[in-house]
This record gives sequence, C-alpha cells and structure tokens, in this order.
Amino acid sequence: MEILIQAINQPLQQLSPTTDAQNKANISPGEAQEKFASALKNAIDKVNDVQIASDKKTEAMANGKVTDLHDVMIAAQKSNIALEATVQIQSKAVEAYKEVMSMQV
Repeated sequence: MEILIQAINQPLQQLSPTTDAQNKANISPGEAQEKFASALKNAIDKVNDVQIASDKKTEAMANGKVTDLHDVMIAAQKSNIALEATVQIQSKAVEAYKEVMSMQV
C-alpha cells in the first residue's frame, strides 16, 4: 500500500497548489494530463511488480526452493493489500468522474 501511495503522491506534488505561480503558468493542461497519466501508470506498474514478486515466491515455495513460509505469506498479503487499494482507488475515481459528468454547467 505504501508503494502505491508513494508512487501516486510524488508526481501529484508537482501538480499541487503549493507550487509557485510561475510553474503553474508554464504547465499546459496537456502536460498536466501527461504527468497525471504517468503517475497512475507508475503506481500500477509498482503494484504489478509486487504481485510478480509474490507469484515468484509462491512458485519457489511450491517447488521447494524456499523454506520460509512467513516470507511467502507476507509477500502474498502485500500483494493482496496493494491490489485491494488499487481497486478502491479505481472505484473512487470512477465515482468522482460520474459525479463531475452529472454536474450542470
């Protein structure tokens, strides 16, 4: 979960209102969209990396190469939590999008 939060927060800080006014004027909407898309892609890539690591440890355990069950279970739980957080964020993003689209101008 920390990985996902860090991956999203780092690029979003560049887009935050606390940046100086000069930087705001220099960023076009297209650039902001690209940065946001990049942040989301990086976050999803990191979640995928966690899941791949968990799969590798589980496979190694099944093949008898790893004897530390605790390490395998911790990796599996990290993977599960990261996936659940990703699903919740996606759900909230879709909900927010629907709310914005239903607003009257």
